[in-house]
Amino acid sequence: MPVNISGQSYLRLLDFSTEQIEYLLKLSKNFKDLKRTGTPHRYLEGKNIVLLFQKTSTRTRCAFEVGAMDLGMGVTYLDPGSSQMGKKESIEDTARVLGRFYDGIEFRGFAQSDVEELADKAGVPVWNGLTDMWHPTQMLADALTVQENFNYDIKGLKFVFFGDLKNNMGRSLMVMCAKLGMNFVGCGPKDCWMDEELIKTCEQIAAENGCTVKCTEDVKEAATDADVIYTDVWVSMGEPDEVWAQRIKQLEPYRVTTEIMAMAKSTAIFLHCLPAFHDTNTTTGADIAKRFGVTEMEVEDDVFESKQSKVFDEAENRMHTIKAVMYATLQ
Repeated sequence: MPVNISGQSYLRLLDFSTEQIEYLLKLSKNFKDLKRTGTPHRYLEGKNIVLLFQKTSTRTRCAFEVGAMDLGMGVTYLDPGSSQMGKKESIEDTARVLGRFYDGIEFRGFAQSDVEELADKAGVPVWNGLTDMWHPTQMLADALTVQENFNYDIKGLKFVFFGDLKNNMGRSLMVMCAKLGMNFVGCGPKDCWMDEELIKTCEQIAAENGCTVKCTEDVKEAATDADVIYTDVWVSMGEPDEVWAQRIKQLEPYRVTTEIMAMAKSTAIFLHCLPAFHDTNTTTGADIAKRFGVTEMEVEDDVFESKQSKVFDEAENRMHTIKAVMYATLQ
């Protein structure tokens, strides 16, 4: 049967089957081909969407705005100061208002429960641009990037994530790998592992798709023969500055270095959802260097700037994959 997810919200990958995710990836490739050849694809002309942001972003906002305009839609952006949601108006009331105005709602914020309530009350598709628990739009961009670098044959690849495994990226990547047949290895200190219930759920999904899920503290074990090495920032947006000292102490052994990349396969690629602290050319990077003497955090600059690094292909793919999600749920 043809895959049809029209009218559905896109809140986390756990809600979608392998077949549905693969459909979105094929659609993403088609949209990328159309964009690259300059072929118009205003398939959703006359529709309008709203971007509701509690957390600021470069890639998520731009991907939704450009993608929506390419599809012929109108776009309204509401930053943290432009909406009354959670202040003078409840999430439920906000959802019911925006659902009357718009055909789709993107939410990027703190609590997963907020995006779920929006989806429950809005009456139109809601897309999760990032919450504390999940980052499902990033997952499609990551999967498409891996496909492009391994001739679209990704089943059985060894996919390794270094860092804080319990954050939204570690959790989401484990689900993505289990759904798509990649062997996931999470490498970080044990007190940073995701919850046991999610691990067991992903183990069951992985078994159905002929792959495995594993967490370890052993850097060499994780990196050896890896096909994909992935990492993320050590402190997420919204967390207090006080946690930097603790995270640096905890996670410095898991920085992605040239030595780690050398343990991986010669064909291995490096990915990062960005922004990355690989130098001191940001205010945060400069501040951390001044306070802690650390000039590179989750990834060395030599790795970030290497030929194995595909982070900017990955960033571009946010646009193509988000376009696929919007089209598939609004068509």
